[in-house]
Amino acid sequence: MSEKTKEAIEAYSMYINGEHKGSVTGEVIEVENPSTEQVVYTVPKGGADDAKLALEAAKKATAAWAALPAVERGNYLIRFAELIKENREELARILSTEQGKIYQLALGEVDVAADFINFPAQSARRLEGDIYSSDNPEEHIWIHKVPYGVCVGISAWNFPLALACRKIGPALTAGNVMVVKPPSETPAAVMALGKLAEQAGFPKGVLNFVTGDGSTMGTELVTNKLTKLVTMTGSTKTGQRIYGMCADNLTAVRLELGGKAPFILLEDGDVDKAVAAATVSRHLNNGQVCTCPERFYIHDAVYDEFLEKYTAEVSKLKLGDPFNPDTQIGPKVNAYETEQLAKIVDKAVAQGAKVVCGGKRPEGAGFEKGHWYEATILTDCNNSMDVMRDEVFGVVSPIMRISSFEEALELSNDSDYGLAAFLFTKDMRKIQRAVLELEFGEIYVNRAMGEQRQGFHNGFKLSGTGGEDGKYGLENYLEKKTMYVNFSE
Repeated sequence: MSEKTKEAIEAYSMYINGEHKGSVTGEVIEVENPSTEQVVYTVPKGGADDAKLALEAAKKATAAWAALPAVERGNYLIRFAELIKENREELARILSTEQGKIYQLALGEVDVAADFINFPAQSARRLEGDIYSSDNPEEHIWIHKVPYGVCVGISAWNFPLALACRKIGPALTAGNVMVVKPPSETPAAVMALGKLAEQAGFPKGVLNFVTGDGSTMGTELVTNKLTKLVTMTGSTKTGQRIYGMCADNLTAVRLELGGKAPFILLEDGDVDKAVAAATVSRHLNNGQVCTCPERFYIHDAVYDEFLEKYTAEVSKLKLGDPFNPDTQIGPKVNAYETEQLAKIVDKAVAQGAKVVCGGKRPEGAGFEKGHWYEATILTDCNNSMDVMRDEVFGVVSPIMRISSFEEALELSNDSDYGLAAFLFTKDMRKIQRAVLELEFGEIYVNRAMGEQRQGFHNGFKLSGTGGEDGKYGLENYLEKKTMYVNFSE
């Protein structure tokens, strides 16, 4: 165990085939509190053998689970969601401790996680197929939708609980079974779901939770022939590797990856509304959100007003203990992420950007330990800078002047990413043009970020493939089987 460990350590087990167990090797992964740098949780360090056990258990459960009426599957999930809500405070405590997110946001993540389970479960009676007329007499064509079977769900460290449940809900509602692997950085809250799954009464093997390194356990989960669909949320680089690994077996893939969301404020946009939306959206979860605005294109006519007001708001944001109700920004998830953020800011300055506020690690009482970085605003930016092109998972706002909507469109689309975008204007003609011309899967018009369950969360370009949420997300967990039914004598 780590020398620096002083806090009480909670140990979590894997949940495979209805049983709580450690890894085959007995090894564990230590999970650090990013505020104190002390180990607070351990989870099993599973490998390929553990992955095989989970996949085999899931495979055995496939036929019986798929044969259940959809509404019965939904009832299991609704009970599961109720248990998540009953354990709201405890799950939020774990999230804040392992990831550094402020406690109020952690409570919100638990609520969203339960909703991600409830929404598809309550849509169980709405699973649809199609019947078409045939070119032949006395014949129908049925498009029947069937589950894939064994699905692997891989969630990211920034919203581990919500992202896991975002996959579990529709996958199981559709009749699939699932093996869930949370990230090694923040696995504890997801692994706590194992006990709740047991209490919900899921049949053995229907829902399994495993932990381990991506290079060993993750590779086995993705490449094993028992796996029929992989759904993953994470970085673009990891998604590209998974996409390639699924090629040999032609395994279905659903990827929600990185983003580089543009924030466009035009001359007729409401500056105060834009400032409020930017402040919330850029700094939520310490800027560790794939749909955060990451590059700001502000029209000349309102640039000075926006910068003055935005700087004033950002400068007031309180950095500190995630459990302090006054805190608005917590620590970065680990030392590596903090170092990467500092390098990005330093390089931007070297390339000509100007630091208006922040731009460094905080000093003084309360910041001796932990992974902290101040909310930062950069001006004099241009689209050739790395800070405007590469994903920046942190509280950094690079701002650039623009002179027209056409320039904003061109600059926004000049990116490898296409997840989310923001537009502030009162001109309905420009909003309609944005619908057609902005190359992003999710566009927020005159509001802060935050998708809803009935929408569809998907990315273009290197931001992913497949999409999640709503009826379209649910359909991503179903294959189509075509039946030509001839009933002539």
